[in-house]
Amino acid sequence: MKRAVPPPTKGKPAADSDWIKTPYPNLIRYEPSGNYFGRVRVNGKLIRRSLETHVLSVAKLKLSDFLQDHRRLAINKGQSIKGEVIIEMFKKEIEDDHNNKPRTKLYKQEVLIALKKTWPELYSTDIARITQKDCNDWAARYGKDYSPTRYNGALGIVRRIFEIAVEHGYRVDNPAKFVDRRRVKPKELNLPSQAQFQEMARHIETSGAGQAKDCANLFRFLAFSGLRIDEVRHVVWNDVDFEKGLLHVRITKNGKDRWIPLNTSLRQLLEQMRAERAKESRDKTVMEVFECQKSIDRAAKLAGVKRITHHDLRHLFATRCIEAGVDIPTVSRWLGHQDGGALCMKTYGHLRDEHSQREALKVTF
Repeated sequence: MKRAVPPPTKGKPAADSDWIKTPYPNLIRYEPSGNYFGRVRVNGKLIRRSLETHVLSVAKLKLSDFLQDHRRLAINKGQSIKGEVIIEMFKKEIEDDHNNKPRTKLYKQEVLIALKKTWPELYSTDIARITQKDCNDWAARYGKDYSPTRYNGALGIVRRIFEIAVEHGYRVDNPAKFVDRRRVKPKELNLPSQAQFQEMARHIETSGAGQAKDCANLFRFLAFSGLRIDEVRHVVWNDVDFEKGLLHVRITKNGKDRWIPLNTSLRQLLEQMRAERAKESRDKTVMEVFECQKSIDRAAKLAGVKRITHHDLRHLFATRCIEAGVDIPTVSRWLGHQDGGALCMKTYGHLRDEHSQREALKVTF
């Protein structure tokens, strides 16, 4: 049964009669909408916030979070803290996180530099006074100058900065929580055909440069193995097991080593290189150069194909594997992905479908 609403007391606005007490401390109900609200007094100020439900059991659960938020505020006594203080906490968090690799730390530091240029008010303003509109205004500015990938990375950092403010009791909400991420368009792959790849390799090898052959070896190795350029830097002869037909990739992006089988092209390349350097210590790196982008650019121009990068050779490896009929989960493991093939499906799923359609044409009754 609905509780009777007492008449408004003298001196109070009539609207106060719309608030109905419940048997639970700090929990009230707004009669016109039926929604429950949390009510608490922090540093002398009465705060009411909707719990966005008209179900009592749900309201009781949400009330605990509401009270926890405002108790943190009470502990800090409404202390004004500039954003730069919270950002310093975030920087310390980056340094103390042992899971952050040097490149990740550098990336986050670069984002903070860009953030200070595009949103100096974040540093100089009381962190509690920044609104969702302020976040949206920054996002609109930042999105004009940076790619969707970079924008999403920066938004993630902004959200984390406000989370730290909430955790330490300087805010009760995260105003960047509902700022939209940008859709990242898949990179259009313009990869050379098999004939074009072979022509490019010949152009690199016969360029006349001092390390032309080493560059050609690296070019082929990247395409035949699917390794990242940073993974190639750490491959030594001890990692190549010709007897078992396996290549051990020890230093990887995600920190988990993997073994990949030596396909025919990769085995032939490594056997030829090892024969030419038979006396070389097995602790020595397999590759003698670790960058050949200028050679690739020149070869692409001579072969009349679009420019490709070291990483595009990894895409070329995956493409050739899928076109040869290797299933996507297996290709994903060879590439060192930890998502069971989700990224491969997103990037190369169309190749699987095209292969399936070609195979279907062979079926007849």
